[in-house]
Amino acid sequence: MRVLVIEDDVELAEAIGVGLRHERMAVDVTFDGTDGLEHALFTDYDVIVLDRDLPGRHGDEVCAELVDAGCRSRVLMLTAAATIEDRVDGLGLGADDYMPKPFAFAELVARLRALLRRAQPPLAPVLTCGELRLDPARRTASRHGQALDLGPKEFGVLELLLAAQGRVVSAEELLERAWDEMADPFTSAVKVTISRLRRKLGDPPVIETMAQAGYRITP
Repeated sequence: MRVLVIEDDVELAEAIGVGLRHERMAVDVTFDGTDGLEHALFTDYDVIVLDRDLPGRHGDEVCAELVDAGCRSRVLMLTAAATIEDRVDGLGLGADDYMPKPFAFAELVARLRALLRRAQPPLAPVLTCGELRLDPARRTASRHGQALDLGPKEFGVLELLLAAQGRVVSAEELLERAWDEMADPFTSAVKVTISRLRRKLGDPPVIETMAQAGYRITP
């Protein structure tokens, strides 16, 4: 999952970023509405965590502009105001969900994952291909009944390939969905991660390289 956090409280924003990365999400963090809007319009994020009271551009403006631009990212709005009127206003601007501060981090994670499910075509709760199984909710993967010890990027790449259901996924798409903005677009990170993943998955090989196109998993 690729997430953008737009929050002017630097300590809170960085804490959210660290926590979400521990949950194996790719996270970018910005601290004002202007920079956040530029990020949101440039990158195809799955979910945007948007503080309402932002410097530069108010969160309401950011949300409205994203809607006007046809942005497909789901928006979860945060605010210190917790009245029913505030929530109604936030949702009326086009936000998909709304959380008052302070909030429990576990609830934030649950809501982000719920928004991701709404943003994509329905998938089976457990992704499978032959003896290969991946449970996105429990963050576990196995093959031939044996648990796989996967790093965050390996897990993310495997999840994307299984979710594609046989479709070829380009290296560019893998880089965009499983890494954050600090990743060098000319890096060999995807190739190296695929190589490690193949070793951990064992034989017979299940990840197929399609020349000049990308990678896929087929039965």
